[in-house]
Amino acid sequence: MTRVLVTGAGGPAGVSIIRSLRARPGVDVVAADMDRYASGLYLVEERHLVPAGLAPEFTDSLLQLCIDEKIDVLFPTVDVELEVIAARRAEFANEGIMIASPQAETLEVCLDKYLLAQRCQGVLPVPTTALLGPESDAIDWAFPVMVKPRRGAGSRGIHQIDSREALTALGTDDQILVQEFLPGEEFSVDVIADLDGNVIAAVPRSRLRVDSGVSVAGATVRDEELESAAKAVATAIGLSTVANVQLRRNTNGRAALLEVNPRFPGAMPLTIAAGVDMPSLTLDLMLDEPVPASVDFRELTVVRYLEDVFIDASEIVGRAT
Repeated sequence: MTRVLVTGAGGPAGVSIIRSLRARPGVDVVAADMDRYASGLYLVEERHLVPAGLAPEFTDSLLQLCIDEKIDVLFPTVDVELEVIAARRAEFANEGIMIASPQAETLEVCLDKYLLAQRCQGVLPVPTTALLGPESDAIDWAFPVMVKPRRGAGSRGIHQIDSREALTALGTDDQILVQEFLPGEEFSVDVIADLDGNVIAAVPRSRLRVDSGVSVAGATVRDEELESAAKAVATAIGLSTVANVQLRRNTNGRAALLEVNPRFPGAMPLTIAAGVDMPSLTLDLMLDEPVPASVDFRELTVVRYLEDVFIDASEIVGRAT
């Protein structure tokens, strides 16, 4: 029996991995989260509370949990967990625990948008990118431009600047990027690569309807340019396992790089339903099981809804009695 631990059980990525892997025979799925009310905890029989990913004791606690629960494969799904776990990959490996996420070198490039833009130059169209200050001042921008944190997940801290005066007023900060505005449609491409970096599948998705920043309707789309661009990015960053490549059409209509999220995305259920079960394929990679050289997908549309999970009070993990 293979034992798998999924962190971030309250997030959509964690839930999608749990649902995928618990359907496999011969796999015990254990769920972990910092919040006792995380819904994914209650999709499995074995559940645990862990410290927040930013807590100093997080990795020690997680490693000990994996040892105590005889975990074979760890699936981290929370952005802030990725680097601290990857930095201690050897310690997990010494205990026989495999980590189903990209290597530290890949994470370093993806989580620093400035490094990512530099790495992917010449691989696909990349918006003009500069650090806020002398570097951005030297560029003759076509306004508006986008200003965003060099590091950070999601759309936090991103805003549009409409004039040179407004950009200059921001001063100098080498942790802030100025980036060319891409006016076209945005796509997310879920990519899986084997442990040698060979891309197995790239599945583009469009966001048909967004509510409060969350996609509530989407569709997989067949588009050779999007697939090729995402595969090229995956190769450039040395991807193994799964990442989400975000692309947007530029002024010439070509797919250009926005960013890369080096983890399982929240919209993974659509990719799975379209024929590419990335959590299950990743587990096969970890276990050195045969995996197809390529996996195709079909065009499929999803509409999402809130699902209620009812739990007896006695089952709430960590609840005082």
